[in-house]
Amino acid sequence: MSTPGRRAVPQRSSPLGASRRPPEWRAALSSLAKPTPARLALGVFTLLIGVFTALLSLPAATADGQRTALTDALFTSVSAICVTGLVTVDTGAHWSTFGLTVIMVAIKLGGLGLMTVASLLSLSVMHRLGLAQRVITAQETRAERLAEVGGVLRIILITSTLFEVLTFVALTPYMVITEHGIGQSLFLGLFYAISAFNNAGFFPEAAGTAQYMADPFFTIPIALAVFVGSLGFPVILVVVRKLRTPRKWSVHAKLTLTTTALLFVLGFVGFLALEWSNPATFGDRPFGTKVLGAVFAAVMPRSGGFATIDVGQMTAESRLLTDLLMFIGGGSGSTAGGIRVTTFALLMLAIFAEVRGNPDVEVFGRRIPHGTIRQAIGVLVMSATTVFLAAFLLLRMTPHSLDQTLFEVLSAFGTVGLSTGITAALPAEAKWVLIGCMYVGRLGPMTLGAALAVRSRLRMIQYPYERPIVG
Repeated sequence: MSTPGRRAVPQRSSPLGASRRPPEWRAALSSLAKPTPARLALGVFTLLIGVFTALLSLPAATADGQRTALTDALFTSVSAICVTGLVTVDTGAHWSTFGLTVIMVAIKLGGLGLMTVASLLSLSVMHRLGLAQRVITAQETRAERLAEVGGVLRIILITSTLFEVLTFVALTPYMVITEHGIGQSLFLGLFYAISAFNNAGFFPEAAGTAQYMADPFFTIPIALAVFVGSLGFPVILVVVRKLRTPRKWSVHAKLTLTTTALLFVLGFVGFLALEWSNPATFGDRPFGTKVLGAVFAAVMPRSGGFATIDVGQMTAESRLLTDLLMFIGGGSGSTAGGIRVTTFALLMLAIFAEVRGNPDVEVFGRRIPHGTIRQAIGVLVMSATTVFLAAFLLLRMTPHSLDQTLFEVLSAFGTVGLSTGITAALPAEAKWVLIGCMYVGRLGPMTLGAALAVRSRLRMIQYPYERPIVG
């Protein structure tokens, strides 16, 4: 009943459940466009790849003054920024001094981390870091607290430069003695030092590193630089700060060092035994050269990428062992790819705890949170899925065997750079697959997934438990 003199306004009934919220697709796009730390790092990373691709496409970047094909320039740029070392052109013969310098700068930036470099520039110019930049840099450097990001950045720059200088000082006199000119020796020493510590695996000589197989004055500095670089800055920082009190080292540092040492012993014994009588590798070499070659070969799958023997001539068993080591990779927060050493260690500890019936995963007197174990499982599954899809695509695109294809994919995903020799002959579409593997392997599957995730939901209602049969 309406009031006299007033006009009744008809009420519109809205459908049940309707709201003024935007459609789902619009909300998804809006969420995807938000500048989260992971997405910002992804954008900067992609931008730098584009810049170095353009530089390597210049005629001045090649030895013959001709432009490099876009696919090859992009492949080299991604390989350098991702500190991988896989190449589609002969690095020492194809690129000019300018081109090699561009690659060297890309390796240095990629090794330090792009957000680390940006933060260092901000510190030098503005003498401070904003909160957002601290959050992003803390994720990249694995700093434990935001307040210590500035100190961590300075230590990273000092320690990385120190190890590169030490490697440079060790290599340059050797280059002079081996009849390289003074200028060339200085350039080669600097290039090898940066490439080795950052685990890039690029070598600027057309003859490669096989010529130095029996020379400890070359192989030992390179192997040491690769080994230290693959540990990761979080471990290096802990060791530098608490060198005299190993008991106070973090669980991450202890786990990384212990697992890395065990994997090194496994690789050394495996390669020495499997290649001992192989005439194409160690067969006719003296005992000392075999041991030196096995040490070098055991370090390189961490993410080094240098090789003093022909990988394509290794036994099938040695390549399978290399596949395993490349998939595991190096330490978290390092330039290495793969699932990372700590991920592998946590998965093994979780399996051991399950076999023994322990409800918790324990190591070095500490319990590991269940969320960390779930994250390790996620990294393993996403990494294995990436490798499977890439290997499947390469098998469809090329006539190569599964052994060769899987090796190249794992080398790209693990940002290692070792190759059976088929990368340069791959068709363009197969090279794009390896580019994707290097990209995902350097950023990490979890980082890439976090950057592309549309939104995270907080569940207010939880379903009851019901345990399915496992095994």
